Amino acid sequence: MRDSRWMEAFESCTLPNDSFHHRDHVKMAFLYLQKYKPLEALSHFSSALARFAAAHGKPNVYNETITWAFLLLIRERIARTNSQETWSQFSATNTDLLRWDDNILLKYYRPETLTSELAKSVFLFPDKL
Repeated sequence: MRDSRWMEAFESCTLPNDSFHHRDHVKMAFLYLQKYKPLEALSHFSSALARFAAAHGKPNVYNETITWAFLLLIRERIARTNSQETWSQFSATNTDLLRWDDNILLKYYRPETLTSELAKSVFLFPDKL
């Protein structure tokens, strides 16, 4: 499926939930950052992801801190390259963003912070020194 149709399926919540894993979240955030200015991407992606989770019967899964932190990290990585990388190029050089089990946010956040109810509802700044 082409990226534009994949985004449409995501936004309309017709994309099957069982085919949308962490790597797909990162790719979708990357595509939003290609399509929109950073703050618009943050707004559009966050609201679409929350709708997607709710539409698939998992409204409590959406986590604003995790969503925003990953999107901001992706944005930084894009800015550092000063180029228009494709997803294939970006994913090949940013494999640390693609791991969920030992994900990069654990460098910046305590696990209990990331799983807190507050982190789900609002963006929390990193709390790990």
